Amino acid sequence: MTVTADLAISLDGYIAGTDVTLDNPAGDGAEPLFEWIHNLASWRERQGMTGGEENRDSELMREWFEATGAVVMGQMMYDTGEEFWGDNPPFRAPVFVLTHRPRPTLVREGGTTFTFVTDGVHSALDRAKAAAGGGNVDIAGGADTVRQYLGEGLIDELQLHVVPALLGEGLRLFEGLGAVRRNLEPVRVVDTPLATHLKYRFVR
Repeated sequence: MTVTADLAISLDGYIAGTDVTLDNPAGDGAEPLFEWIHNLASWRERQGMTGGEENRDSELMREWFEATGAVVMGQMMYDTGEEFWGDNPPFRAPVFVLTHRPRPTLVREGGTTFTFVTDGVHSALDRAKAAAGGGNVDIAGGADTVRQYLGEGLIDELQLHVVPALLGEGLRLFEGLGAVRRNLEPVRVVDTPLATHLKYRFVR
């Protein structure tokens, strides 16, 4: 079992734009980070749509989807996605939401459940591992949640989809992690016209 984080990121290190809110979850100016994803066949399939491009980018996205057995996310990501995901969210796996607001587990269509965890990042990860059925656990976001797991040394593999765009400002993934030192071992580099896909393993 591997604990992963998989994120689209701009060439200058941003994973979201400015003024991120519940109504504007990607932030202003972040469109280039996600435009490349929306026409991939694997992404469209997960959203309950048909069609799309079958290419190397789509293969990498499908590989990640199929390897993930459980997901951890923060309250902000859940709040911004809840309405958009609807009754059939794209995760198709148990999802554990880090929160300070306890509530009953929500069961959705397609195999997705949302369990709200109030006792910290380690508890959420332990519960996700137990529920993953041998699959990977993905730390989905947002940035603060991924930073917490990076800071605790709990992520095994990090995959960054580097989009050829400069945002100039916004939300940086590695902000505030200057004192954290981790050795990274390159696993794979895949370059396509849409993005450069970098996968690293943390060496402990």
